[in-house]
Amino acid sequence: MTDLPPKPATTPARPYFSSGPCAKPPGWSAERLNPASLGRSHRSKIGKQRLQYCIDLMRELLDLPDTHRIGIVPGSDTGAFEMAMWTMLGARPVTALAWESFGEGWVTDAVKQLKIDPTVVRADYGQLPDLSAIDWSHDVLFTWNGTTSGVRVPNADFIPADREGLSFADATSGVFAYDIDWAKIDVATFSWQKVLGGEGAHGVLILGPRAVERLETHTPAWPLPKVFRLVSKGKLTEGVFKGETINTPSMLAVEDAILSLEWGKSLGTGGLIARSDANAAALDRIVEERDWLGHLAADPATRSKTSVCLTVEGADEALIKKMASLLEAEGAAYDVAGYRDAPAGLRIWCGATVDTADVKALGPWLDWAYATAKAA
Repeated sequence: MTDLPPKPATTPARPYFSSGPCAKPPGWSAERLNPASLGRSHRSKIGKQRLQYCIDLMRELLDLPDTHRIGIVPGSDTGAFEMAMWTMLGARPVTALAWESFGEGWVTDAVKQLKIDPTVVRADYGQLPDLSAIDWSHDVLFTWNGTTSGVRVPNADFIPADREGLSFADATSGVFAYDIDWAKIDVATFSWQKVLGGEGAHGVLILGPRAVERLETHTPAWPLPKVFRLVSKGKLTEGVFKGETINTPSMLAVEDAILSLEWGKSLGTGGLIARSDANAAALDRIVEERDWLGHLAADPATRSKTSVCLTVEGADEALIKKMASLLEAEGAAYDVAGYRDAPAGLRIWCGATVDTADVKALGPWLDWAYATAKAA
């Protein structure tokens, strides 16, 4: 019988590697949240001020041009993206790109719910479809960073400046981790729970001028729930983008997002990107040093630097579940099993709120968990 490796001496100080909700920023504590808006109406003066401040911080940190609007909406990233689909699609043909679970979700929405018969361009997990083959006379739905596959678009160069259709980017694992050319993005969505390490349930909707024009000139053929309505009497409801949310937000979640954004502002966008890059590089070294580990995304140019998906030699769902359970029990790593619809493997979040020292400390624990799970 092969001797099992000993348990490593060093454990990650913050073993939070979940891909959503993700690790809180370093130094986070509930005591640091500003309580002034808690227990108050979101329509009170202080409520509106804090919501607007949150929007202003997002604009500053994303370096978002004045041409683009930011709204806080219900339903996390899913709610934000479906709000965009339901309110803007139908004016043009649609192309939907799918190389992981959430992209497939948008295909399902388009086909089964909106019944618009989109052109669907697919790629297997770990791969990216041919972005040069997209017909940009269509509205195009895509995922900037595939959280469940670890595959991302390399940049926005594949989006033409003279496109006729709108670009819809589900960017929930991408914003704050990559430079985004906002001139190429008509609609973007994300949630605070990813790179910022914020709370779930709230989404963020970013609209460029072409998206606003679509909203004001196109009436969808299907009914719109109240929480999706962005237009009144043919004009954009501007209040949504000034902190007047469609439904009641959690001010506790807003305050938590503000704390994360202030932390991000202290580093700057470049600092946030650099932290993600350093974490991904540290995990790359762990993979390179082990012949039983690999990247699901083979091409480094399209490999996620946030939700990094790993293959494990000989692994099935049971082995991965056992590894994840062992790591959690030892307080070495939480929530590292791959997404349920993805190939059996590990998924390690390397976004900016994770400390590189903790990623480095993970390697020996992966060795221990793999050997222990196989022996069991």
